[in-house]
Amino acid sequence: MGKTLVIVESPTKAKTIEKYLPSGYEVMSSMGHIRDLPSSADEIPASVKGEKWATIGVDYEHGFEPLYVVPKGKKKVVTELKRALKDADELVLATDEDREGESISWHLLDVLQPKVPVKRMVFHEITEEAIQDAIKNCREVDDNLVRAQETRRVLDRLVGYTLSPLLWKKIGGKLSAGRVQSVSVKLIVDRERERRAFRQGTYWDLKATVTGDSKPFDATMVRLAGQRLATGKDFDEQTGKVAEGADVLLLDEARARELESSLANQSWQVVSVDEKPQTRKPAPPFITSTLQQEANRKLNLSARETMRVAQDLYQRGFITYMRTDSVHLSGQAIDAARAWVQEMYGDEYLSDGPRQYTTSSKGAQEAHEAIRPSGSRFKAPGETGLSGVELKLYELIWKRTVACQMAESKQTNITIILQAGDAEFRAAGKRIDFPGFFRAYVEGSDDPDAAIEDQEVVLPDLSAGDAVECTQLEAVGHETKPPARYTEAALVKALESEGVGRPSTYATIIGTIIERGYVVVERKALVPTYRAFAVTQLLETHFPKFVDLGFTAEMEQTLDEIAEGNVESVPYLDEFYNSDNGLRNSVDTREADIQPEQARRIQLDGIDVDVRIGRFGPYAEMLHDGEPVRASIPNDILPGDVSQQQLQEILEASARGPESMGKDPETDLDVYLLNGRYGWFVQLGEQDPEDKKKKPKRSSLPKGTEPSDVDLKMALGLLALPRTLGEHPQGGVVQTALGRFGPYVVHVDPDSNKDYRSLKADDHVLTIGFDRAMELLAEPKGRGRGTAKSLKDLGEHPDDGTPIKVLDGRYGPYVKHGKINASIPKDESVENLTLERALELIEARAAKKKTTKKKTTKKKTTKKKTTKKKSSTSKSSSKS
Repeated sequence: MGKTLVIVESPTKAKTIEKYLPSGYEVMSSMGHIRDLPSSADEIPASVKGEKWATIGVDYEHGFEPLYVVPKGKKKVVTELKRALKDADELVLATDEDREGESISWHLLDVLQPKVPVKRMVFHEITEEAIQDAIKNCREVDDNLVRAQETRRVLDRLVGYTLSPLLWKKIGGKLSAGRVQSVSVKLIVDRERERRAFRQGTYWDLKATVTGDSKPFDATMVRLAGQRLATGKDFDEQTGKVAEGADVLLLDEARARELESSLANQSWQVVSVDEKPQTRKPAPPFITSTLQQEANRKLNLSARETMRVAQDLYQRGFITYMRTDSVHLSGQAIDAARAWVQEMYGDEYLSDGPRQYTTSSKGAQEAHEAIRPSGSRFKAPGETGLSGVELKLYELIWKRTVACQMAESKQTNITIILQAGDAEFRAAGKRIDFPGFFRAYVEGSDDPDAAIEDQEVVLPDLSAGDAVECTQLEAVGHETKPPARYTEAALVKALESEGVGRPSTYATIIGTIIERGYVVVERKALVPTYRAFAVTQLLETHFPKFVDLGFTAEMEQTLDEIAEGNVESVPYLDEFYNSDNGLRNSVDTREADIQPEQARRIQLDGIDVDVRIGRFGPYAEMLHDGEPVRASIPNDILPGDVSQQQLQEILEASARGPESMGKDPETDLDVYLLNGRYGWFVQLGEQDPEDKKKKPKRSSLPKGTEPSDVDLKMALGLLALPRTLGEHPQGGVVQTALGRFGPYVVHVDPDSNKDYRSLKADDHVLTIGFDRAMELLAEPKGRGRGTAKSLKDLGEHPDDGTPIKVLDGRYGPYVKHGKINASIPKDESVENLTLERALELIEARAAKKKTTKKKTTKKKTTKKKTTKKKSSTSKSSSKS
């Protein structure tokens, strides 16, 4: 009997599945997609390079036929799969069960052209029971799902490759547009515009500490003479004043202080006590989007990191498939969750019956079940052998799944109304009558000030007419707050509620807008940059339909209908791209009307000076004595926070020109303290206007140094770096200086080899002495690629069998394969790095290295030719 070849996407998944299949099955990995649209001009076949659609990779004039190519990095994988298929009697395609997985299976079929029977095997968890059941119940590749995924890929390519070149021409290079990406950026920019337009309001109330039944509790003034006091929700965010028509009393500080004095001496009495029972049900089990939101709130994980960790847990058999829109749980899962509730909390904490949830998303068909621990018995977190962030994410999933089969929580909300003179105070309390599912899990919130639901707020047992004593009364001022910026969790929630994109793509989208400089992350908030404002302005002014939430959501619904077989993809694509109002014609028609000068100007509420995007970043411009004055806007001043005063100060300083702090006694040159794109620095002398390439000597300020702390002595000390501290006992010298990653000491030996150590927090580059430098140099070297510490072995490279390792280097952790070193992105953890992801990083680094080498070789060749030409010209001149 021959063998059966099973193909999955990743080596980790292949290794896990192989354990559950009988002998005669060989499991191999395709390493993700083996084929895609061309990513560069090098990948476009010579036969179509002359076609005008070739750069897009989609023949939009003939049925939107995609141009699929096998990238160089995947050719070896295809060869190995074809070789294995020759010895097989059957092919089983076991890629993921969503549209992406269906697409990978279709591409494998199209490329491998098997001559043996083919089956499509699907499963949503990798357990022995699930795999053996799936192998018995295979199906064919679903063409509708494939077409839906292909249409999505084509749409994304059409939008990106049609709008991005326009952005390069009108605003600047390194910009990009995307079907969902640009809508996401617009959401973030719109929120920042709301924040800029926000006008702060101020209101006052009184806080009292009251004692009743010998127990102190807090109360807040809510009414005066029968009129409700204004709170933050009563203010108009555009004016900073109480909204028109609001029947409320606005207390100012003077009136609040007056009441503080008068009410303290009044008699205080309970007017009413109101108790309202409340029952709460547990949240549904996780789907992709809710997992991303909770992991961001509770574990501080990015959406991309959450999906990477979840994928690793799935492929290793710990959880069910992590890309799903369904909150449904199988009977097996419900039984497993209820068994844990009984074991850990007892029967009283079980819900009355098995609790099933209904999926609200119309197009929810990515998978058949919610994200939960796999198997018929969930492994307790402590039984998994997991650690670090993997354990934390698994525990989050485990708790959420178990909690959904627990009894409802029962609590009583208590409100006590107090009277003091003509003022009314309110105290709010909460009594937990039965915690129910709160014993296992409390859902997070996007509101950092929100109370945790399972916390009791105890109030004394009082009745109407009871006298109480005010022991403390304080007038408190409040200021209204602007709308909160989006966090990753909040953005995911917004995109999902608007029906934009698929939850399985949110991680990639957020990662992309961060990597391409459209947003920066500040304390978990997504803050838009100047380029985000510029691109959003251009798109909403000239192509509003393509950044409209409703239009983008309709596209998502159409893709769902294609997946269901109810809509044909080609007519839809033709309407979207080639019709009179389609994207292609819109760009052709509007391009001439878009003036680069206008496109680069950013409109900011409350800013009168011109703010523009330039070749070297954002800058401000104004007229000074009839002449335009420009100044770069430092990177740490973002458009949401920049003020008119800040920009005027920067421009006025630029108009005045640099002001000398004094002269350097050695060169007699002026010393300047300047502020540039990358922050404050000191400079010796002025820039030569005749030679822009020759820069004056400069030095950045050490981290934590304020510009006001810098005097001439410090400036000269910084400009004199590197500073020699003395001779090293083993030869050479010991120096201190400022580098890219901060201040350091270095031993430069007689052969010019350098041994570095970073300064500690208590050391200063201008005051550190020789003895202290020697102490630092004597310490074991930390991170450095020359003595890199091995952190993790990931396995062997599928092409050559050589090991792939994760090492800790001077600039952080990186992946090593042979001579290729690929840095690991900052938002990805070493603990969760998989072999599949490592291969992607290595492939990308190798391609970049190759491109750089080509450019260098080309430059050298050009230089040689130029040199030869000059040489021959010189000889001719000398002969003549």
